[in-house]
This record gives sequence, C-alpha cells and structure tokens, in this order.
Amino acid sequence: MAEEYGKDTLGLQRLEGSVERVIYTNEDNGYTICDMATDDDDLITVVGIMPMIGAGDHLCVYGKWTHNPKYGRQFSVSQYERVMPADTASMLRYLASRAIKGIGPKTAQRIIDEFGEDSFDVIENHPEWLASLKGISMKIALAASESFKEQAGIRSAMMFFRDYFGVATTVKIYKKWGSNAVDVAKKNPYRLCNEVDGIGFERADAMASSLGFEGDHYERIMSGLRYVLLQNGLQNGHVCLPREKLRDSTAQLLGVDTDKTDEAISMLLKNGGFHYVLQQERQMIYDAPAYEGEKYIAEKLVLLDRMCAALDLRDIDRFIENEEVKSGIHYAFLQKKAISDALRYGVMILTGGPGTGKTTVVRALIHIFDSMGYDIALAAPTGRAAKRLSEATSMEAKTLHRLLEMTYDPSGQYVFQRNELEHLDEQVIIVDEASMIDSTLMCALLKAIKPGARLIVIGDSDQLPSVGAGNVLSDIITSDRFATVRLNEIFRQARESLIVTNAHSINRGEMPRLDVKDNDFFFLRRGSDREIAMTIADLCKNRLPRTYGELAKNGIQVITPSRKGEAGTENLNVLLQQTLNPPDPHLKEYKFRDRIFREGDRVMQTRNNYELLWIRSYDDKTGSGIFNGDIGVIESIDQQDSEMTILFDDRRVIYDFSLLEDLEHAYAVTVHKSQGSEYPIVILPMCSAASMLLSRNLLYTAVTRAQSMVILVGREEIVAEMVRNNRQTMRYTGLSDRLVVNDIRGVQ
Repeated sequence: MAEEYGKDTLGLQRLEGSVERVIYTNEDNGYTICDMATDDDDLITVVGIMPMIGAGDHLCVYGKWTHNPKYGRQFSVSQYERVMPADTASMLRYLASRAIKGIGPKTAQRIIDEFGEDSFDVIENHPEWLASLKGISMKIALAASESFKEQAGIRSAMMFFRDYFGVATTVKIYKKWGSNAVDVAKKNPYRLCNEVDGIGFERADAMASSLGFEGDHYERIMSGLRYVLLQNGLQNGHVCLPREKLRDSTAQLLGVDTDKTDEAISMLLKNGGFHYVLQQERQMIYDAPAYEGEKYIAEKLVLLDRMCAALDLRDIDRFIENEEVKSGIHYAFLQKKAISDALRYGVMILTGGPGTGKTTVVRALIHIFDSMGYDIALAAPTGRAAKRLSEATSMEAKTLHRLLEMTYDPSGQYVFQRNELEHLDEQVIIVDEASMIDSTLMCALLKAIKPGARLIVIGDSDQLPSVGAGNVLSDIITSDRFATVRLNEIFRQARESLIVTNAHSINRGEMPRLDVKDNDFFFLRRGSDREIAMTIADLCKNRLPRTYGELAKNGIQVITPSRKGEAGTENLNVLLQQTLNPPDPHLKEYKFRDRIFREGDRVMQTRNNYELLWIRSYDDKTGSGIFNGDIGVIESIDQQDSEMTILFDDRRVIYDFSLLEDLEHAYAVTVHKSQGSEYPIVILPMCSAASMLLSRNLLYTAVTRAQSMVILVGREEIVAEMVRNNRQTMRYTGLSDRLVVNDIRGVQ
C-alpha cells in the first residue's frame, strides 16, 4: 500500500482509521493534532499537516512514531490521504460526526436507512431527494450537498498534487481555487507560479511537462512572460519592462525562439492581459494590474491636488505666526514654505535628510490643522516607523495597513476595507517614511482618500527605494507636478552630531570624517572580513556594554550590506548568537531547519502576517499583525505545546512552530531590512560585498538608522568605494511621465 501512495511514503509506517476528535488545527497551514481510532481499535494521537479534516474522516496516514515529553507517544504524519467510508456502518459514523453541514446523528440515520450504500451519491448528486426525508428542508439539503462536494474537492486536490508539492503548498492552492484547483492546474499549471505564493516557475514547469505540455505551448510562453514580469517586480522593483528585454529574457528562460515570445506579447497586448506605454519611442510592457495601478496613482494624485480648497495666503501667514508664538520656535524659510504649501495644496511632498527639521514641520501642521477642526491621520509603512512618528508628534500613528483596515477575503488574499467605496474619514493624511511605499500600497492608500482631502507625503528620497515594485516617492518628486519642499539646512543642535554631518557628506559624495574620537561617529580600522566580524562580536559583548551600560544593553544593531561572507548577516548572526546568547542548560531551544532558536535570541519577522495576535505588555490591550522587519526577543520556548513567546517591543506574541519559516535571527540585519527603523547604536561592517551593494545611498540609509552612535568597522577603501558609487537603483516605471497627464476621469 505504501508503494502505491508514492515515493514520499517509502520507509514510512502506514496506519488507517477514523478521526475521533480534532484537538487543534491551524487554519493557515493545516497543522493539526487529532485523536484517531485505528482499524485495530487503538486510540492514538496523530500530529502533522492535515488540513481541513474533521471528526469522522477516515484517513490513511504515513509517518513515524515520536515521543512528546508532555503528551507521550504520538504518530508524526509526513503524508496522508482521506478514504471515504465504503460500508453503511462507516458511512453512518461519518455522517453522524457532523462532518457534513446540516447533518447530525438523527438525520444521518434517516439518510442511511433510506438510501443505504447510495447515500453519498445522493448527497452529492441528488440533494433534492434528501428533502423528501423528515427534518430536511431543501435549503439544508443543498447546503449538505455543497459541503460534501467541498470535501470531495479537498480529497481530489490532495491526491492530485501530492506528487508535485507538499501538503502546506497544496493547502495554498486549494484556498486559491477551491474545488476547481485540480481543473485549473491541469488546464494551465503555469498559473500556479504566477498566482500562488511560494511556487516557482521551475516547479510549475516540471508539473506541466509531466502533464504533457510541449516546450513551445502557448500557455507556457504566455505564463512565462507573466512570470518574468512578476519576478522583475519582486526581485528588482520594476513595474514594467522594455518589450525587447521581456521578449529576450523569457525566450532564454523557456528555451524558445524570440519570435514566439514576441508573438505572445502581441497576443497578450491584444487581449488586454498586457498594456504598454511609449517611453522615448520604446514600448514599456505592463501586466494589467500594474498598468491600472500606476495609472490610478497618477490620476488620483492630480485629482486630490485640484479639488482641495486653498486657504488665503494672509490666513496662512497668521496661522504660522500664531504657531511660532505658541511653540516658541522661529521657523526657517523652507520650513515656513513647507507649512504654507501644505495649507495651500491638496498634495505636498516634504523631503530632506536628518537634522533638517521635518518633524518640526509635521508638529506645526498637526497643531494648525487641529485648530481648524480638521481630522488628521498619521501613518507610516511599518510598525517601527509608525511608533517613531507617534513618539515624535505625541499623536497616534498607524501602519498604512492598519489605517486601511486590512482583512482577508475567503480565498486568503488580503484586502483593504477602506477603499474607493469606503473612504477614510480624515481630511488630512500625513504619511512618513514614504520612500518605503511601493506602487501597490500607494494605490491602495489613494483609493481610500476622499476627494477634497489633503495628502502630505514625507520621506528622504536619497534613501533606498521600496522593497516592492515602484519608486513612488522619487517619481513624484521627479515629475515636478506637485508642491515639493526639500529641507537642506542642518539646524544648530543637529550640526553638533557627526552622524548628521557625516550623513550629509556621504549624500553629497564626500568622504565622512573618520578621524574624530570624541563624538557619535567612530571608525575602527580592520583588515580582513574575519577581523571585522570578531571586532563586532567584541564590541557587542564587551566594549560597548562596559562603556555605555544600559544604552548598549538592548540598543545595538549590526547593519550590513550583504547576507553573504564572513561579515554578512548569515555568518554574523551565528557568531553573535554564540557570543551573546550561547547554549545554556537553563535556556530552552528549538532547532528549525538549519537554525537554532534559543530563549533570549533577537529575531526578526520576514514577511507581513496580519493575523498574528498580540497582547500589549503594559495594559493587556490586544491587536493583530506582525510585519516584515519587526524585531523581537524570544521570551520562552514550549516544545510540549510546539510554540514560543516573542516580545516585539511591548507586544507579546505566541508563535506556533509552524510559523518559524517567517523568522530569522536579527543580531545582524541587511540595510534593506533596517529601513523605517532607528536604533540607539548602529555598527556597520565595511567589508567585501558585491559592487551593486557597495553604493552611496545604501551607506547613507544605514548611517541614518542611528539615533545616538555609529561605528564603522573595516576598511577605509570600502567606505570610499561606497561614497564614490552613486549608482542609483534603476527601476522601470512610468509614474513620473504619467503625472503630466491631467485626465482624471473615473477616479474617486
């Protein structure tokens, strides 16, 4: 029997029986703990990825016996399959377990008495016959039939996909297309890599090959084109691609002639799957969602700017004068201009480096708009950035996802409840750290802003662009379409900080001061990458805590250009864990793949998880959502319950072990992962890395993450190379060009 089930079951034990009770299930990934009565009448505990099972289900499970210290002997499942009951006694037991909606023990007995071994066929194909039985209405009969078909679809999907993907991936596929999942995959397996997270083109292509798809099949070529566009967005930040680049890259990937890929591009342009715009007589190809999203951003920004009622300049001057009196601050010329423009226009962009007074402008605007009776929303792309904005303004700031009231639809895709049909109530929207906002998120935000409201966008355009596709802040500024103020005066207090003055020097292409020993910016010269790594470990373990005490205790963050190499994040995290939190009999730990998670470890969430529940440590307030880049500390590990507790700032979260693929150690993080965050002490290894990572804006972004101290460790020539390398991250977008278009039809 094991051999019949497939190669993945070889060497595994096989058990068969009925589920008596589901003890626990994780709806996201299907991890389940249940009691199962075997055909030998033994009651055993079964654990593993077994999505959507319920009491009464008959299973064949393949795995091995394990011992849990708390719960004893358990059967750990690697693969499983549902087996529908074949005799009337088993059918009755299954139906009586309430596995089918609307059917309980009494109704189950009536169905079996009436239809016998044909009961399942009647439920699935002739629900109207059920309605002839006492106690079953047509509504109940139809609901029972749908429920039965859904479970049949799950069985079908599990059986079909088991030779290609693991159970967790199959769950994602089923959530996407439901009972149609198998038909969708058979018709066009390439949709899997374009529409299901975690399935690469190679796996979908292998599946297609096994199903008999030819190498030049039109579905393969068109799906390959979509895949290349999607991957260039995910990996390189492109919203679109030049036609010739898309054509050639796809032909190379698929091993087909460029004539065939070019023909497929023409077909997709004709049927609306792709769109193009001309940039300098060059066709730039978009997929339909990216095209519509970028078009909407441009049109809605123009609409907001046109529809907002401007204030009289004399009133604006009076507001600014009153605020200067109340705050005791005399605003600089550009700060006054920024405040004035925000009051005059519907869209205003405020940019500038550290120490130039952006926060002072935001505080003034909050006070002025509040005095006018306007409701104000403050937001930022990440939780850390929102928290910093709250602390700087003494007003609540939300993440953009929280502001837009993100939730999930039935297919598991996230959606925003605030949108073009349900606008935000606030008349003023102030968004900070806008360099991190990609095209998709900006589109969602703009859909939620009502016409007539003001949008104030704040960010440092010299920092790294967003991780997602697009270069929104830079494109808006480059278009010169909206009021934009770039603050460039470093104020007196900020001028005393070498962090600030060196950051501005780097941004101008000048070498930072590396010879000062008594300020907040230090350089420690080291030769090899190994010396750099060992010095960083010593700084974190000994030198900084000894000198700076509490500031260094939880405030040190190592930020490095690269993941690879002896001074990259992968090696540094292993070294720093061993140095700062070594194995200890009193500290519990858990090995997940090649990582060891230990109590006391510093960890980072690597993707947005909007459903993770948290409890705030100081007032027990609850909420949900842990986001990409959030850093926390493992408080406890419970192997018996397969979970760990992590404290993210003041939010305490319980992580099931099945979620650990979204966690990595955070003693050292990449510059990209540090965006939107600030840390008391930042250590930067000036080490070997790919030339594309040794850039000016990457160094500038890293330095500006520090609040109190920056320490560069490494080679001076690496610093010089990064300062010289003003290579901007080139992204194919069309937003800047679109912003000269004034057509606003159809935008709300």
